[in-house]
Amino acid sequence: MKILVAYSSKTGNTKKLAGGIYSIIKKDMTEHEVKFANMKNVKNTAEYDVILAGYWVDKGSPNKEATKFLSTITGKRIGIFATLGAYPDSKHGADSLVRGEDLVKDNNEIIGKFICQGAVNPKFLELFRSITETPDASEKGVKAILKGKLADTEFVKNHAMTPERIKMYQIAETHPNNLDIKFAANLFKERI
Repeated sequence: MKILVAYSSKTGNTKKLAGGIYSIIKKDMTEHEVKFANMKNVKNTAEYDVILAGYWVDKGSPNKEATKFLSTITGKRIGIFATLGAYPDSKHGADSLVRGEDLVKDNNEIIGKFICQGAVNPKFLELFRSITETPDASEKGVKAILKGKLADTEFVKNHAMTPERIKMYQIAETHPNNLDIKFAANLFKERI
């Protein structure tokens, strides 16, 4: 059986998780051929029996590169995994995983799903701090700082740096950790 562990990563979190999953599966499942690749370098998935695909969460969904990749997969046994800055057991975390599943569920057999926290891009943390420190956090004030879809009061409400959010991002900096990697790898191993 040929297994592909493919990932898309911006800050290194998803690559770290994918690399750990790959290493454990390759070591423990020697009867299978296991490959590891960045999604952007995968030209054809036809040769693989199982695809484990990892993405980073961008505005509640798989990032753009992963969305494109996942949308092309058909007729495979597939596992999906993701990293995000928010708590994985939050509604946002659950919804983010479901949106990835929605891209593949109609044409593939889903064998498992996993999501964990990962450190947030420091540029985004700066943006979130600037929103919090803006004296006029009204919609008008936000639009002066932000552009496009992000320029709304809902974005400010969900990303302002409250003490709770600061704590969440501090916890996110410690993930993915070895426990996350082992859990994800074992989940997929037992279902392959």
